[in-house]
Amino acid sequence: MARRGKLTDDELKIINAKITDEEAFKKFIRDCHLRNLRPSTIKYYNNELAATKTCLVEIGINKEVVELDQEDIETLILHLKDKIRVVSINTRLRAIKAFFNYLEKNKLLYSKNPTKNIKQLRDRQKIMETLEDDEIVQVARHIKNQKSFVGYRDYAIFMLMIDTGIRLSECVGIKTYDVRGSKVIIRNTKNLKERTVYPTAKTQDAISRYIKLRGELHHKFLFVNNDNEPLRRRSVQTRFEKYKEALKFKKQLSPHVFRHTYAKRSIMSGMDAFSLAALLGHSDLTVTKKYVALWGADLEEMAKKYSSINRLKI
Repeated sequence: MARRGKLTDDELKIINAKITDEEAFKKFIRDCHLRNLRPSTIKYYNNELAATKTCLVEIGINKEVVELDQEDIETLILHLKDKIRVVSINTRLRAIKAFFNYLEKNKLLYSKNPTKNIKQLRDRQKIMETLEDDEIVQVARHIKNQKSFVGYRDYAIFMLMIDTGIRLSECVGIKTYDVRGSKVIIRNTKNLKERTVYPTAKTQDAISRYIKLRGELHHKFLFVNNDNEPLRRRSVQTRFEKYKEALKFKKQLSPHVFRHTYAKRSIMSGMDAFSLAALLGHSDLTVTKKYVALWGADLEEMAKKYSSINRLKI
């Protein structure tokens, strides 16, 4: 048969066939596994993409996610503004952008990347809660005075987190062999890069005493529950929520607050942003610079302290 003239409708369907959401999601998640992303990150992508499909139904956009254009994404954002916080919208946008960037990179898009010109929504910069010296002392003493295994464990956790700024996921992932005197090796990191933190003498002592209480177990996880099983993140959060209620604190007692407190105290003590970023495990200086901007009220004092011009006889 001669191949002249235009393609038939059936032939056009073949060359214009689009990848389905199901196929695209599977390929994207497979790529996430191949890049060895954290299970929590892959779960986040799965949840946000599923939520996006649900939203499309709610607002009457009868399209697959892979078929969306820029106007559809904008309509989605406007819809979400009436339902969830800006920070949550930005969280979803990051997942959608990652998905379409993957499709574009692998030439699975049949039109322009609809997220190319979509920006994160501006959000008000909120003051990050931190603990003052007297509050740190009050919390530490209250927890230590529980006079129980769980109480002393929580005291060791509090001291370690407030003294090094490690994340909760990093804390519960520590193994006994990661504790090496004045150093603790952090392996379960967000960016998959191991790092070392340096707890001070008081924290070293608290961890050393806790390890003696812990004893030898059938696994090497440092922090354990009453049944000698590895401690879960949610259990730690629940414990500190109870301490907050008992102390009648208005501030949150959470791992995020402990991390921010460490960052603030480090900055106020004169630590440079590069050292702080390395100790906190930041991939870049963006978040570190935000900390400096928030707590750099003493920048004038620091500028005067470290200025070398004043010392010159000009």
